[in-house]
Amino acid sequence: MEEVPSPMAARGEKPVLHGKYEIGRQLGHGTFAKVYLARHVDTGEHVALKVVPKDKIFKAGMMEQVKREISAMKAVSSHPNIVELREVLATKSKIYLAMELVRGGELFSKISRHGRLREDAARGYFRQLISAVDFCHSRGVFHRDLKPENLLLDEGGSLKIADFGLSAFASHLHADGLFHTTCGTPAYVAPEVLTKKGYDGAKADIWSCGVILYVILAGVLPFQDDNLAAMYKKIARADFRCPPWLSPDARRLLVRLLDPNPGSRISVQRILQSGWLARPGPPGAAMARSTSAPELRRLSPPEQLNAFHIISLSRGFDLRGLFEEEKGMMRFATREPASGVISRLEEAAARAAGGFCVEKSERGVRIEGQRRGRKGPLAVAAEIYAVAPEWLMVEVKKDAGDTLEYRSFCSDELRPALKDIVWADHPAAA
Repeated sequence: MEEVPSPMAARGEKPVLHGKYEIGRQLGHGTFAKVYLARHVDTGEHVALKVVPKDKIFKAGMMEQVKREISAMKAVSSHPNIVELREVLATKSKIYLAMELVRGGELFSKISRHGRLREDAARGYFRQLISAVDFCHSRGVFHRDLKPENLLLDEGGSLKIADFGLSAFASHLHADGLFHTTCGTPAYVAPEVLTKKGYDGAKADIWSCGVILYVILAGVLPFQDDNLAAMYKKIARADFRCPPWLSPDARRLLVRLLDPNPGSRISVQRILQSGWLARPGPPGAAMARSTSAPELRRLSPPEQLNAFHIISLSRGFDLRGLFEEEKGMMRFATREPASGVISRLEEAAARAAGGFCVEKSERGVRIEGQRRGRKGPLAVAAEIYAVAPEWLMVEVKKDAGDTLEYRSFCSDELRPALKDIVWADHPAAA
């Protein structure tokens, strides 16, 4: 570890945090945090210890998000199907989250290895998922990133919801009673989240539960396309087909869950009363015979693939050309915090000839020229979306004025200002 909170490590022994947790091997890591196996000194119980460096999250502007994650876990971790947060500790440089150790791995990995579930096994998992989601909503917590990768299995085969990094509370609702932050994993996001008009957090979570149910029953995603924009169109229309091997009750439930109209989408109460869920089914995870290899390849990206790898590989987000000629739009992924992106846009506006003013909004910035061009003053709008905790997507487009002037502004000012913050960690971006 980067910081040893005990002099024991100097003698070759395992470090002990605050005299409570003996810290062992690393279990995993993300962009900002590492997770270690730890043992409670007094009880001998093992936990997963998430270690978050304060300097990194301050630099990334994510301290409020970490606080929100901790608050959400504290509010809901008493439910048996949610990973329990035991306690939070801190040193001068790090935050430590001692969480329940869940040893069975991800539901996603199990499906990827063995194929789709039989309906009785799927029913047991889905019943646990809906129970936990209903509990979260009753506590005013909305997960906003439900997917099989965030569903863990304990040694007994019970499901546990994890990763509340994108969660929100009812207290964060806007004056219209809706959320307006576009976030989540593209294939699991509800259509209303993409419209930028606001959405009900509970209804959006239910849609994600519907996608999860489809995945565990079919072994593939319901909405798939190489182009992210095309996939979003399928999501907006709920353009999917139920596999022929599903029972009529399962098909009816999926159609109700994946209703593109949140007003008529099935509620948790109706889900619990549905004919399919009312049937008896074990909570365990009996697997059907393996799905075909093509299905598994479509469902399972390589281990290191994340949401922005998928974005970069789709035609609409090809980073080999920052500017899209057909649509007159730039889209790119970045690890830079929103404040850093906005600063770069402001710098580009300040350097541009003719003078530009910048107006900030909750979604991004609007840059407007002071000089009248061929079709009036040029205006450029930049919107910023949180797709994952450590990643942002930025969309830049002409809002007014002449297209040639817009292209010149992008080429001469925006490209140089943004070049070193555009994510380019794969060959296609070189």
